[in-house]
Amino acid sequence: MEYLRKPKWLKSNKLGSTNTQYITKFMRELNLHSVCESAQCPNKGECFERGTATFMILGDICTRNCRFCAVDKDKSKILPPDPNEPKAIAELSKKLNLKYVVITTVTRDDLDDGGAEHFVQVMNEVRKNNKEIKIEVLISDLKGDKNAILKIINANPDVFNHNVETIPKLYNKVRPMAIYQRSLDVLKYAREIKPNLLTKSGLMVGLGETKEEIFEVMDDLRKVDVNILTIGQYLQPSKKHYPVQEYVHPSIFEEYRQIALEKGFLLVESAPLVRSSYHADRAIPYLTKTQKGV
Repeated sequence: MEYLRKPKWLKSNKLGSTNTQYITKFMRELNLHSVCESAQCPNKGECFERGTATFMILGDICTRNCRFCAVDKDKSKILPPDPNEPKAIAELSKKLNLKYVVITTVTRDDLDDGGAEHFVQVMNEVRKNNKEIKIEVLISDLKGDKNAILKIINANPDVFNHNVETIPKLYNKVRPMAIYQRSLDVLKYAREIKPNLLTKSGLMVGLGETKEEIFEVMDDLRKVDVNILTIGQYLQPSKKHYPVQEYVHPSIFEEYRQIALEKGFLLVESAPLVRSSYHADRAIPYLTKTQKGV
């Protein structure tokens, strides 16, 4: 199948390009990975400019075979968790005076706890240097392991994020090693353990879904009390990846945003170039509200 021609509205913001080079230099010196580069995010300059960064821990090789993702999947290159990584992330967060960090990961099904303990170490080290910093975790499904999920929740992330990515009927084609209900159960369990925890999930569109199917996913996420939703256009990383079926017009993204808010989400980011960590720091005003049970 040939590539669809990209429309004019799919142009990324070049804000912060100088800052991006500066931050990328330090990350390479500290042997750190950013999902911004590994997943080819179009917004990294803007996020860095806002005092926000997304660190991808546990290496840059994924054990899953999702067809939408640009992250390397060559398991022969996979390495054990880097014991220096938590302190390196803490050091860079302090150097850059970050106010909000997102800690995400490749899926590490090869590890007994999916890397949960490493998440905890990273969060603890970052907070040693800056007690005021806000931390969002964007986790894999950890194969539904409640003990692993509990480890992460007990480390008190400010926002708990796990993406459902797409509609249920496309899972076999797009993310065949994942299970839609398992992802919902991960989000549900987080709220059961810590009722005032802000939870978040994200969706890609343009994979062949209908509006009604997107609305159904919104309903499923609200049933497990997810607070924050991100919706963005799927962009095919290469000819080897799942083909884009449609470039969704910005007016439809705005429709999705309005309907999601009507369904009860506290915060919705919905636009063609939105990614899971896009404007993640906008969750900050809602942290106090949820902690008070609002």
